[in-house]
Amino acid sequence: MAAARTNCAQRVVATLTLDDIQPRQRARVTAIVANGPLLQRLMQLGLVEGTEVELVRRAPAGDPIEFRVLGYSLSLRRAEARLVEINSLHTGA
Repeated sequence: MAAARTNCAQRVVATLTLDDIQPRQRARVTAIVANGPLLQRLMQLGLVEGTEVELVRRAPAGDPIEFRVLGYSLSLRRAEARLVEINSLHTGA
């Protein structure tokens, strides 16, 4: 479910996160809503602004979620995926 954010004009804008995309869907990281060690860890794993990410699959219970990032597989908990804001990319299917 997309989070809602309010911009300066007090207009509600829907924000997509990594938890919102579906398998084989690609997205580009726009921001990480975390701080301290968790922010540092996510950035060290390659989740920085502009990085392209693809959802590979979800575990049967929905947690963890496997992503393809910079040519490697990265598994995140749903709570961690919700901290990474994205812009969805259209696939050329």
